[in-house]
Amino acid sequence: MAQRRNPAFLFGYRLYVAAFFLFLAAPLVAAGTFAFNDSLFPALPWQGFTLDWFFNDTEPKLGMFHDRRLLRGLYYSFVIATMVSLLSVFVGTCNAFLFVRVQFPYKNFFYILMVLPLVIPGVILGISILVLASTVANGVEETFNYEIEFLRPGISLVVLGQFSFITTITSLVITARLRKFDETMEEAAFNLGASRARVLRTVTLPFLWPAMFAAGIVAFLVSFENFNTTLFLVGSEAPLTITMFDRMVKVGSTPVLNAVSFFLMVGSAALALLSILVQRDKTAT
Repeated sequence: MAQRRNPAFLFGYRLYVAAFFLFLAAPLVAAGTFAFNDSLFPALPWQGFTLDWFFNDTEPKLGMFHDRRLLRGLYYSFVIATMVSLLSVFVGTCNAFLFVRVQFPYKNFFYILMVLPLVIPGVILGISILVLASTVANGVEETFNYEIEFLRPGISLVVLGQFSFITTITSLVITARLRKFDETMEEAAFNLGASRARVLRTVTLPFLWPAMFAAGIVAFLVSFENFNTTLFLVGSEAPLTITMFDRMVKVGSTPVLNAVSFFLMVGSAALALLSILVQRDKTAT
């Protein structure tokens, strides 16, 4: 307690906290600021405020909402993230019931296997999935003369690749919520004559809903911004991260990429805030 009252300690602590958050926020603020700079390059000096990098429909300041390639990438990212989040929440909920409610041999071992994808680098995961999918697809084609399209690079393989590790995140989030559930509530419903399906629908799932919603948002955001794994599994339908990377390699950094970054930051913050509000409302009730 005496150390906390020390003015030097308090000053150092506050300086550390300020430096830490400055380190986190400075790149985001810089990227967002240059999205409104009336310049062909995302750099100082400041040339004036403009919304051209969002809404202009002519070159050389073609805005993101008129750039067909960026919009196409945004669409593919949205489709992939939606599919991944829905699959991950469904499987994550099933995994939660499996590891919380069911007793089976080597349970801890399989739990570790479920968590393992989180510690595997995305590059290794992407390469491994690509090699496995290509091997299986080539083997089936050579043996049965049948082409398995979803195992070839494209949206389906990207969804499968991202699902392989994002479902671990949703499983952990929903499992943590299910462990707090009072099973006597289910027993009371059974005693009143409710069927297992009705108890699940009216008692258990409403309790899990905040965690399922939060896990779905996290899965959507992780999928939307994923690059390492997606890079090895993508086909001609390139999502936004791959499209932006390709633009950076071929053209270099332009303010329109800053505009996309600002748009994604605002969208991510809005989804995170929505998740917090949903969980707060459910907790309050």
